[in-house]
Amino acid sequence: MNYSVIVEDTSSTVLKYFPPEADIISANGAAAVRCRLQHSEGAARRMLRTANIGVCDIREAAARERAASTAGNRPLFYFRFGVDQALPQERRTPVTPSSSSRYHRRRSSGSRDERYRSDVHTEAVQAALAKHKERKMAVPMPSKRRSLVVQTSMDAYTPPDTSSGSEDEGSVQGDSQGTPTSSQGSINMEHWISQAIHGSTTSTTSSSSTQSGGSGAAHRLADVMAQTHIENHSAPPDVTTYTSEHSIQVERPQGSTARVAPKYGNAELMETGDGVPVSSRVSAKIQQLVNTLKRPKRPPLREFFVDDFEELLEVQQPDPNQPKPEGAQMLAMRGEQLGVVTNWPPSLEAALQRWGTISPKAPCLTTMDTNGKPLYILTYGKLWTRSMKVAYNILHKLGTKQEPMVRPGDRVTLVFPNNDPAAFMVAFYGCLLAEVVPVPIEVPLTRKDAGSQQIGFLLGSCGVTVALTSDACHKGLPKSPTGEIPQFKGWPKLLWFVTESKHLSKPPRDWFPHIKDANNDTAYIEYKTCKDGSVLGVTVTRIALLTHCQALTQACGYTEAETIVNVLDFKKDVGLWHGILTSVMNMMHVISIPYSLMKVNPLSWIQKVCQYKAKVACVKSRDMHWALVAHRDQRDINLSSLRMLIVADGANPWSISSCDAFLNVFQSKGLRQEVICPCASSPEALTVAIRRPTDDSNQPPGRGVLSMHGLTYGVIRVDSEEKLSVLTVQDVGLVMPGAIMCSVKPDGIPQLCKTDEIGELCVCAIATGTSYYGLSGMTKNTFEVFPMTSSGGPITEYPFIRTGLLGFIGPGGLVFVIGKMDGLMVVSGRRHNADDIVATALAVEPMKFVYRGRIAVFSVSVLHDERIVIVAEQRPDSTEEDSFQWMSRVLQAIDSIHQVGVYCLALVPANTLPKTPLGGIHLSETKQLFLEGSLHPCNVLMCPHTCVTNLPKPRQKQPEIGPASVMVGNLVSGKRIAQASGRDLGQIEDNDQARKFLFLSEVLQWRAQTTPDHVLYTLLNCRGTIANSLTCVQLHKRAEKIAVMLMERGHLQDGDHVALVYPPGIDLIAAFYGCLYAGCVPITVRPPHPQNIATTLPTVKMIVEVSRSACLMTTQLICKLLRSREAAAAVDVRTWPPVLDTDDLPKKRPAQIYKPSNPETLAYLDFSVSTTGMLAGVKMSHAATSAFCRSIKLQCELYPSREVAICLDPYCGLGFVLWCLCSVYSGHQSILIPPSELETNPALWLLAVSQYKVRDTFCSYSVMELCTKGLGSQTESLKARGLDLSRVRTCVVVAEERPRIALTQSFSKLFKDLGLHPRAVSTSLGCRVNLAICLQGTSGPDPTTVYVDMRALRHDRVRLVERGSPHSLPLMESGKILPGVRIIIANPETKGPLGDSHLGEIWVHSTHNASGYFTIYGDESLQSDHFNSRLSFGDTQTIWARTGYLGFLRRTELTDANGERHDALYVVGALDEAMELRGMRYHPIDIETSVIRAHKSITECAVFTWTNLLVVVVELDGSEQEALDLVPLVTNVVLEEHYLIVGVVVVVDIGVIPINSRGEKQRMHLRDGFLADQLDPIYVAYNM
Repeated sequence: MNYSVIVEDTSSTVLKYFPPEADIISANGAAAVRCRLQHSEGAARRMLRTANIGVCDIREAAARERAASTAGNRPLFYFRFGVDQALPQERRTPVTPSSSSRYHRRRSSGSRDERYRSDVHTEAVQAALAKHKERKMAVPMPSKRRSLVVQTSMDAYTPPDTSSGSEDEGSVQGDSQGTPTSSQGSINMEHWISQAIHGSTTSTTSSSSTQSGGSGAAHRLADVMAQTHIENHSAPPDVTTYTSEHSIQVERPQGSTARVAPKYGNAELMETGDGVPVSSRVSAKIQQLVNTLKRPKRPPLREFFVDDFEELLEVQQPDPNQPKPEGAQMLAMRGEQLGVVTNWPPSLEAALQRWGTISPKAPCLTTMDTNGKPLYILTYGKLWTRSMKVAYNILHKLGTKQEPMVRPGDRVTLVFPNNDPAAFMVAFYGCLLAEVVPVPIEVPLTRKDAGSQQIGFLLGSCGVTVALTSDACHKGLPKSPTGEIPQFKGWPKLLWFVTESKHLSKPPRDWFPHIKDANNDTAYIEYKTCKDGSVLGVTVTRIALLTHCQALTQACGYTEAETIVNVLDFKKDVGLWHGILTSVMNMMHVISIPYSLMKVNPLSWIQKVCQYKAKVACVKSRDMHWALVAHRDQRDINLSSLRMLIVADGANPWSISSCDAFLNVFQSKGLRQEVICPCASSPEALTVAIRRPTDDSNQPPGRGVLSMHGLTYGVIRVDSEEKLSVLTVQDVGLVMPGAIMCSVKPDGIPQLCKTDEIGELCVCAIATGTSYYGLSGMTKNTFEVFPMTSSGGPITEYPFIRTGLLGFIGPGGLVFVIGKMDGLMVVSGRRHNADDIVATALAVEPMKFVYRGRIAVFSVSVLHDERIVIVAEQRPDSTEEDSFQWMSRVLQAIDSIHQVGVYCLALVPANTLPKTPLGGIHLSETKQLFLEGSLHPCNVLMCPHTCVTNLPKPRQKQPEIGPASVMVGNLVSGKRIAQASGRDLGQIEDNDQARKFLFLSEVLQWRAQTTPDHVLYTLLNCRGTIANSLTCVQLHKRAEKIAVMLMERGHLQDGDHVALVYPPGIDLIAAFYGCLYAGCVPITVRPPHPQNIATTLPTVKMIVEVSRSACLMTTQLICKLLRSREAAAAVDVRTWPPVLDTDDLPKKRPAQIYKPSNPETLAYLDFSVSTTGMLAGVKMSHAATSAFCRSIKLQCELYPSREVAICLDPYCGLGFVLWCLCSVYSGHQSILIPPSELETNPALWLLAVSQYKVRDTFCSYSVMELCTKGLGSQTESLKARGLDLSRVRTCVVVAEERPRIALTQSFSKLFKDLGLHPRAVSTSLGCRVNLAICLQGTSGPDPTTVYVDMRALRHDRVRLVERGSPHSLPLMESGKILPGVRIIIANPETKGPLGDSHLGEIWVHSTHNASGYFTIYGDESLQSDHFNSRLSFGDTQTIWARTGYLGFLRRTELTDANGERHDALYVVGALDEAMELRGMRYHPIDIETSVIRAHKSITECAVFTWTNLLVVVVELDGSEQEALDLVPLVTNVVLEEHYLIVGVVVVVDIGVIPINSRGEKQRMHLRDGFLADQLDPIYVAYNM
């Protein structure tokens, strides 16, 4: 059996193993898994019933026990007091010196301390983990970039950790039997688990693999994830519900789980969603992950999705078998009468005066130095005179006589270090004598101490202006260069006042403090840190202070001149109440042991008890544990003088093991069992209960073994012996003298609990706090509670105080505490205590892994439920595999024992969590860091699939239905069909001379004759000066020469295809018209990037090949580039078609200019890579090209006198048409600005717009983003340079996506000061089948914005909502529909028309539609579907082209130029990109927008799916250390806003997410790169 001893500790903590003998189950009386209520009178031990209980026996026994309990034959309470007489005699082995010495000789380690130590628990955890032994299943380990992995030398890492403490931590090696030798230490995993079950002696274990980071451990250790959760959770990952018909099932190779896998698992050959085989480590990992999630977790849903918009989150149905309280209503418990003794003083100051004058030489306090030598003895005489001196100086020496700084009743703060109780005591009593209110706080170490800011707020709200401190402390405070103490963050301005006698004036002979009887004035304020980190001040009145001292004196039987050893913090809580206050009332002598001495010598308190023959000691569990660890060094220990060992944190259920282990070891040294007195306390109610010291050693304490499952429902069930998940609790004695106690339901109205119900303990007494200083509302809720009976009446007329402790009053009036309200986490309606979870986590191989036992557990609210987060500090020498192994085992253990899923497990480097002043973990600060993404963990494991069980039900699509019911279903009577059109081209009267020409080549010839010197094009360079320009005649002549060159040098026929590979500029335009003059078909191609030939040249080659170009025209420079060595490395240069260089043109003109025979023949090919990464070329006929130019001319009112600025890539779509064609058709001047020039001069475009007084300008999103980011801080200097945008009438973003409203709005806002009118900014919409459907023109209404419900969109419905309402998504209209364009919204599946404001596919009918795809594959079905579709009913004659975009039409109240009501078109997203998850349609951009908002370091994000897993890729702008902070934040935000579980989070460097020339993300390229393992990610997290 493996045991560990864990002790509660507010400071840093660690775990230690004590391997017990093989045949004895429990050396401490508390607890073994198999002893129900075992009592440690003589530490009766039980032998195992059988030599080896197997797992099956435990299960059967548990089943039997369950059957018995449900049959109703088990009492609700089953507490045993005294030794169970029913035990057979031979099973009770008394502790003989030999057996107990065997116990002490167990191995232990030196200086580490611990928090929650329990033998039972360790064993329970090991047994729980063993249950998973047979189950094999791989969980993928996260991938890290090498720079992120802490480099540890493999030699230093000895895998089988055979010592329970490493040498550098000062471990003390044991010599006992039962200590494993190193050969035993390296037992492999399976053997070890079976040993753990059958009672082996190994102390810890290691994975049998010593690889540095592998998923080998994952195969063996984390194999159980899926199964554990199937048993306990109904939640599915939605991975398998909706796989497409051709989802790929990957067979795992046989035996892959058995062998140790290489670091990244086995890369099996598998297919991506496109059916492309990929062999990569990433794919293997994701497949592993998918396999872990493939188990169906929820029965298939039979009913359809309920068609209401409020998607209801799944509400956790109460478990019909959950235990319910069955007892009678409890009765309030009254403590014994507070007996007033005649010589009790009327106030604490009176007591001080009495002892100071009667017994001035009596010792009051002895302080120790770090060597354990007495440093200073404060006598009652000195305490009295010095306190008077302090009181006099506070009242008379601060401020002036007329205006003293401090008056009676004012608050002052006491700032004293933990090693100077004497100075604190003098200052505290000085305040009491001066009738000012002391507020003791911790010494602020730095200006940014965790929690110190909140302390500052408390001091500010208390109106504190003076801080009392000691000389040494004052010198140690941080100082500014001038020597002043700086103001701490959030603190009020303080006067620091040193209380040492030598600094103070002597009070005059006639001055005497005014000593009154105790009254209701405030005596002192004790600070309390809440769960959320805020600090409250609990006020204690003078009468409460005195009564509390009296009650403690009576309960503890204190007598005059007793000696008491105090290890606790004397500034607050039990340490203050016993060591500073009650001690003075009884003239006791306190030996104060500072924390710093305990660190050096954990036995110091025991040595002082022996040395001073102390009667009482005040300690915490950790001090008992430390003593256990170090006691072997000591020979002559005698604890027989102790009559009372007060355990201050005895209310923590996990302290029981320390008490028992301590008793077992020190019983032989004179310690009696009845001496151990756990107590329960809270800042509000002071001492709640304390176990009384008895002389009767036959009256043993009570304890109960409670079912943890029952406790999560707030019900007390005494558990079976075989159950793994039990909590053993000890009583904390009886109610305090003069107090009444009851327990009430923790939430809602304070109703009395039933006898078998857990509630919050409430106390009614004089000896309690009275309020939270300055907070009347919170005070009312805590200090003025009237418990109600079931009939609805209060039980007394006096108010009770909530103690913040959860527990119950057991038989005989004994009080049991099972946790704190602050540590309570309510997950899916069940209550879990943070301390219990910590204990379970620490019981999992703790020694090997967790640094000093430092673990923080808290809950965060995600998707309307609490989620458990565990943060642990890992040992500096831990390897990646250790971490992952430990994390997977912790998940299993918590799942088995608590039946609750852990949402996130994070490991941070040793010593990095924020600390409290005493060195413990500052919980609220840790939670804050986690939530804001600044925790910087070194390992993270998220398990949203297993613990998020309240996702909405997946949507189930209804079966295919015919057109008639679509008609009925979608078109409710009175709804108009969603269709709209631009102005009719035939009815527009305009004096358009170009209309008489069918072909653009003719228009150019006509312009060259009629307006030869009119400038058509002006090209700007990066300095904003004119680099080149073209008049009509220059363009015509240049085109003629190029036509000659094509015919003579290229020997091309009419109809041959020519690839034009030019940078953006004039050459491209001339080459295009040259091709038209020669009768060739041009294809514009972006040239390769000289710095990145390897990736850009293959695309050029592909377009040239796919377009079947017979020749390639370019400039001399690019010609050289194509023949360079780098080019030869990237592609096969021998297969290029002939390359013509147009820098060297022939001088002659062609004999004749080619004129096409038919306007339907091909004018040019437009090739583009879509956002889904598909290369598609479309055919544009001469008729379509001319119609397109005319449509744009009419929409934008373009005439020869106009100037238009264009900052676009001229290679495809509307960008190409605006750059090359429109000026020739309309005659306006185009000012061309290559977007690449903006990289050197971001203001170039806007300066050109201003300089040329341009009214219409066109740009791309990437240009707009460049201006917004690059010029954000320069608007003032641009204004000074004369930049003026007030003339801009339309600024159109040319795009093929949903308008990026955030970008356009920020652009408008940013340049509003420079005259840009917000309504000028708009967007256009184009796609492959029609290069421009909408474009904001000059006339007509401004673009409108609507807000739609994002949840409705997922169900393909449009629901308009108000701006700012939850889940609202703003959508901007995509410009006005162009003249000659008709649009209809159709259902993409049934092809039926849809109603107004319904979401469907946008179909378009227009004279400038492209005439089809140009492919070498001849994919006719796709061609007819995309370009020649007909509606399934309604108007079935019109031929429509399908755009592939989802959107909706909405008739607005605005009027068009022709006086009709305006129809606005809103684009939601591309059908190809939409992701179908949980039966709903998600658009990547929505998820990406949420993710980018999640953390300041996320600059860009892209999402895609892979085998139904959502993969999120984020670009990190920050140090690699921040990478892991992003994983929980990304997971949270996607869950909260989209109800989706992220499967994989990939953190990459800036610039890894590929974008195309239009600034659109290429998600499919990214996906392929990820699966082929080409991204070089910083971190990849696989959420489970």
